[in-house]
Amino acid sequence: MIHMEFPYGKVYNTLDLPRERVQGILRGQIAAYDPGKSQEELVEESLRRPIGSPGLAELSRGKDRVTIIASDHTRPVPSRLLIPPMLREIRRGNPGAEITILIATGCHRGTTRRELADKFGPEIVERERIVVHDCDSGGDLRFLGLLPSGGQCWVNRWACEADLLVSEGFIEPHFFAGYSGGRKSVLPGVAGRGTVLANHCAEFIDSPRARAGVLAGNAIHEDMVWAAEKAGLAFILNVVLNERKEIVCAVAGDSRAAHEAGCRFLAGLCGVEARPSDIVITTNGGYPLDQNIYQAVKGMTAAEAAVRPGGVIIMLAQSGDGHGGEAFFREMAAGDDMDGLYAGIMARSRRETVPDQWQAQILIRVLRKARVIFLSDAPDDMVRALHMIPAHSLEEALELAEKLLGDPNASVTAIPDGVSVIVRQKQEEDL
Repeated sequence: MIHMEFPYGKVYNTLDLPRERVQGILRGQIAAYDPGKSQEELVEESLRRPIGSPGLAELSRGKDRVTIIASDHTRPVPSRLLIPPMLREIRRGNPGAEITILIATGCHRGTTRRELADKFGPEIVERERIVVHDCDSGGDLRFLGLLPSGGQCWVNRWACEADLLVSEGFIEPHFFAGYSGGRKSVLPGVAGRGTVLANHCAEFIDSPRARAGVLAGNAIHEDMVWAAEKAGLAFILNVVLNERKEIVCAVAGDSRAAHEAGCRFLAGLCGVEARPSDIVITTNGGYPLDQNIYQAVKGMTAAEAAVRPGGVIIMLAQSGDGHGGEAFFREMAAGDDMDGLYAGIMARSRRETVPDQWQAQILIRVLRKARVIFLSDAPDDMVRALHMIPAHSLEEALELAEKLLGDPNASVTAIPDGVSVIVRQKQEEDL
């Protein structure tokens, strides 16, 4: 028997299967990677050895208004370990600098004060000026020009009016931007809703270059880079996390050069070869990325790359917050014909993109290839409205999958953390 563990919220679901049924357990090498240094040491070393840039203290000299873009409550970035040394370095270079921490919510809901305290620590919340980005607050947005895609680029004024703009974040495979981190702090992080919609248009999402691990030729990524440069993102501190959400790598420096260095490090550890099977079991890596169904689509794309056409994906995501997006839910619930729903989205031009259509577009793409059994705490009716089959235990989900396939011995591939790997077909090269 093979024992498998799958993160779910803050706990684990386990499953034992006969060895002959398991095609493989797809887990990147990052799970076993040991940097040989503490998290704090990795962060400090990256700040001492910036890539392609002077140090943060030097950059801060003569810069009176400094903005640090920080990730929001939906991201597992250990901001308690990143923000204090960044504040220290800024003040070492300019003790009198006016510093603003700008929370990159993108189009998410605003981060609450309690969530801020949990993320940064109460001392930071009490002592520092923190502004939560609102993508719909027109008065707080500034126009920076037209994106390469043609969309209007609107960015939060606290970012583009700063004398020095820096950011923290983390790098992981991203299901359509290639990798998270770096330039994503600006777009979508602190951009206006219209700018995000233009960047996430159906045409770009449909591209085979809009996949995890792909930057070259990815129009979504190219828009993001342009926006970050126009906003003046001068310096980043980004980290790579293991499955326990611990820092195993930190990169700091020029927003593009440091990000690319972090991506190269991650690519060497998270690429896995697909083991096509009838059933693929995956997750969103547990809390905090599995708080809603919207975010869970990310983990499904890893399974999409490994499941056989007509197979079954079992997705584990606690989803205590429900669907995670009203527009996403309405888009998915608008009909039962996946081909028709997909065609309707593809018929929209770049300027006609509606909120959350990209998430619906990707979920529909997954559902056109495989049936999805969704193990969660979300209401069954909600799961069914999103064209998935609800389940409440891993054993129940597996039994349902076997019945759907008509095979009690159907082959199984396990992906314990679908957002931490890049699943590639055999001999497929990085794009």
